[in-house]
Order: sequence, then C-alpha cells, then structure tokens
Amino acid sequence: MRSVPKRWRAGLAVTAIAVALPLSTTPASAASASASLNGDWAPFSRCPVDAPAMLAADGQDLVASCVSSYSPGGSIKLGNTEATTGFNDMQFGVVQDTAAGTFTVVPPAGGALVGAPTEIPGGLLGLMCDDTPVISVICNQITNASLNKITATVESAGTPTEFNLMAGLTTGVPIVKLPIRIHLENPLLGSHCYIGSASDPVVLRPQNTTAPAVAVQRFDGNGTRNDEGDMLRFALTENQQGDGAFAVPKATGCGLLGSLSWAVNLKTGLPSAAGNNSLVLNNASTYNAALTAPGLFLPDAGKVLAQNWHSAVK
Repeated sequence: MRSVPKRWRAGLAVTAIAVALPLSTTPASAASASASLNGDWAPFSRCPVDAPAMLAADGQDLVASCVSSYSPGGSIKLGNTEATTGFNDMQFGVVQDTAAGTFTVVPPAGGALVGAPTEIPGGLLGLMCDDTPVISVICNQITNASLNKITATVESAGTPTEFNLMAGLTTGVPIVKLPIRIHLENPLLGSHCYIGSASDPVVLRPQNTTAPAVAVQRFDGNGTRNDEGDMLRFALTENQQGDGAFAVPKATGCGLLGSLSWAVNLKTGLPSAAGNNSLVLNNASTYNAALTAPGLFLPDAGKVLAQNWHSAVK
C-alpha cells in the first residue's frame, strides 16, 4: 500500500473522529432524492455527494463525508402542547477544512430533515378551542373527526450550521444547529399554518443525552463490508438525543388570511421562551462515512466519494 504523506494522515485522522475514477459523476439532481443503497451505504440515501462543494473536496485541504442521524420516534413539547413524534431522518454532507479545523454543512436539495407527520392529541379542539365567543362559533363547526384531526410535520427551515463532530462521541454537547418549522395541517387551518419560518425558525441543537454504542466499519465503494475497503464508517447507535433549551416562535398563516393564528397561539402558549420546550429522540442512530484515506485520491477525493455512492445504488 502506498505511503500516506503526513498532512494526508492528519486529514484522515480528523475525518475518522467524525463519528460524528474515470472521474465522471451523475448530475447534481441524481442524489437529491432518496435512493436505496447497498450495504454500509444504506443510511446515506440522501447524501448530497453531487453538490459542487462536495465534488470540489480534494482530499487534503478539504475532506468530504456523509452524515446521517435517524430516530424512529420520540416526543416534543411546544409551549403547552405535547405530542409523540414519528421517524426523523436527518442527512447532510460535510466538508472539513483540515487546516482551520472547521466544517461546512452541505444539505440535500430537499432539506436536511425529513420527518413523518404526527397527530396532535385532542386535534383542533384541543389546540385552539376555548370559551372565547369568536372561537366557539368556529369550534362548533367541528362535528366530525376529519375536521378535528390535526397533524404536525417537522420541516427544514434553513441550512444546518455549527456541526461539531466530537459531540457525537460524548453527551451534553450540541452536535449541530438545526433550523426547523412545524407545519400544522387541518381543513380549517388551511395549508399555510406554521410554527416558525425561514426568517424566524425553531432552532434545535440536538445532543446525546445518553452515551452511544460505537462501532467502526470499513467497506468497499459499492457498500460491501470489507476490512480493507476504501470507505470508512463510524456508527453511533442505541442512544437518546434531545434538546431542552430552544425557544418557539408564534404560529402564523393559520386560517383564512391568518385569522386563526392568534387562537392557536393563545391556547398553545406561543411564543414560548427557551426552557419551556423540549425534544426527545429515542433509539437514535448516527453514522458518518468518508474515504478511509482521502489523500490517496488527491485532488479528486470528492469525485471518488460520489462515484462510490452511485456504485452502491440498487
């Protein structure tokens, strides 16, 4: 095996901590949607390997990797409202500046976070209705389950920042700064009812609240496990993540011309200051994948990473 220059080894070492070709690639749109991937590539179905910043990583000064964090469910408290959550899947690319020791997050085209809709307990009656006369008139219209049912879906509201690769190995340290908004859906609320927005998001800083199990795997470019493979994956599993220090802005856009936003905010207790809200993600699994020795592919390491990803697509 070829000797790896010292500077390349340094870049590899920092990448390894991130548990946290005919060099042609598929157009950028190809990796923007979720793909089914073979073997150890499976958690990285939305990694933006074809993004210009990822492709430009040379493997020495700039090192590209894929990050995936998944939870099958948990709970969230926003103001006075609590609900269970469905699955949450966060994925993005990371470009490490090895000299500066900084990380730039590269989100997929569709946003870093994909979440399953969850039902709000009590529905619209519980979220909005009280004895206020104007609201009582509207609430009296809720005569069946379909009108009462309200779902909440967590969506990305901007690019994640402040990625801290070391935080994935410990507890109590924020891993990433994640701006989100919550889409509330119900026939009476309309299709533009949100808690948070791109300009005023809910800002989560999830962290490990229990220590993860740590495993290191090597695999071939196509995802097949191989102890001498060109790819390296860190797996942090079987732990809990959460955040109890975020603020929640008011809801907007609820009802015709936003006419019901005030009722949602009054009953739900929004805006809600930091410390009154919480997020818990159970049984979290976090993965990081990169070239085992990116310096060996200088200056085309980012292109090799993309080629490997595409070779694993089923």
